[in-house]
Amino acid sequence: MYSILRRVLFCLPTETAHTVSLRLLSVLEKLGLSHLIATTLPPQPREVMGIQFPNPVGLAAGLDKNARHINGLAALGFGFIEVGTVTPKPQPGNPQPRLFRLPEAGAIINRMGFNNQGVDELIAAVKASGYQGVLGINIGKNKDTPAEQAVDDYLYCLTEVYPYASYVTVNLSSPNTPGLRDLQFGQPLIDLLSKLKAAQLALADKYGRYVPLAVKIAPDMADDDIRQVAKVFVEQGVDGVIATNTTIDKGAVQGLAHCHETGGLSGLPVKDKSTAVIRVLADALAGSMPIIGVGGIDDGESAAEKITAGASLVQIYTGFIYKGPSLIGESVAAIAELEAR
Repeated sequence: MYSILRRVLFCLPTETAHTVSLRLLSVLEKLGLSHLIATTLPPQPREVMGIQFPNPVGLAAGLDKNARHINGLAALGFGFIEVGTVTPKPQPGNPQPRLFRLPEAGAIINRMGFNNQGVDELIAAVKASGYQGVLGINIGKNKDTPAEQAVDDYLYCLTEVYPYASYVTVNLSSPNTPGLRDLQFGQPLIDLLSKLKAAQLALADKYGRYVPLAVKIAPDMADDDIRQVAKVFVEQGVDGVIATNTTIDKGAVQGLAHCHETGGLSGLPVKDKSTAVIRVLADALAGSMPIIGVGGIDDGESAAEKITAGASLVQIYTGFIYKGPSLIGESVAAIAELEAR
């Protein structure tokens, strides 16, 4: 069924297809017809960051930025859903076109620019959904917020989403917001995380509930930088790391249509880079916090590879667009087989 739908959807402009797909998933869920494209998955529970996950395969942030399609996506069998990236104020993102398929490489280039309706709209959508599963909310800064004031945007979003999230992800690694990746290093990273941790602990006291804080990092760091960042994460008490975001390295897609478009590259070309980052992180962290692996997962084997490298959970995005809901079940089964050995 999905292969037929994909052929139709891929005839549409990329961003239009994205919108239509999400709306279709929501309609199928409301009509009780999600089973037409989904498969029933046996539970494969695990506890990570103090959270009970029904299975280890989640949806990465970016697909459902405004949390309007949580139930439609969850009905496909995801063990957890991550929405956002959300910013304090609504923003349109970068001019269109800003989303490009590279099907020969199983890849996508995007320069969306944190387009979203703002944190108030996201919270309203989460509340309206009634969703009871594991929900990550990915937070960022507005494009027009100066880097030296970025912490204010993150603190605002954290405070607003805290009561509604299972965990909160701090996105420091999108290549599509100028200056954002600079916050991944040195004193800016320490200052940001120390303030976020203080706010997290105050919010935990206020609500009587501890919501873990994860940080999403880029795949384009040298090994020494990864180790230095890992050290900061441990010192600041971060609860988890998501590795990785999209890459700015387009070397693997040279010669293909759209290869020179600016933005982050996702899908198969980032698979090995992401897995290499996970291996270095796992070694540096030595079990002090869990890793969520994302990047280039397009079959069960690549999902299991992330677990072997040191991830506790995985997320999919681009592979989901190309392969459809069957990738969820295939990944869950491959991880179960790996862990049964």
